[in-house]
Amino acid sequence: MAIEALVITLIIGAVAGWLAGQIVKGYGFGLLGNIVVGIVGAFLASLLFPYAGLSLGGGIVGAIISATLGAVILLLLIRVIKRA
Repeated sequence: MAIEALVITLIIGAVAGWLAGQIVKGYGFGLLGNIVVGIVGAFLASLLFPYAGLSLGGGIVGAIISATLGAVILLLLIRVIKRA
């Protein structure tokens, strides 16, 4: 992976994690935590969305939206597991 791709992945992860933390109230993990949540959310979205027939387009904006939705799903799953 080129250094530029790594930096873009980290930025998208940070933005997506932060947005997901804002949407799902009560989940703020700091910069490193937001990056991890965003990247894991992007991975989760890349697995789930094709099965649902969803395509959010390409580019950075599409990647941020997709990663944010995946991160929201991840945070909601964490919330459900913590309550059980």
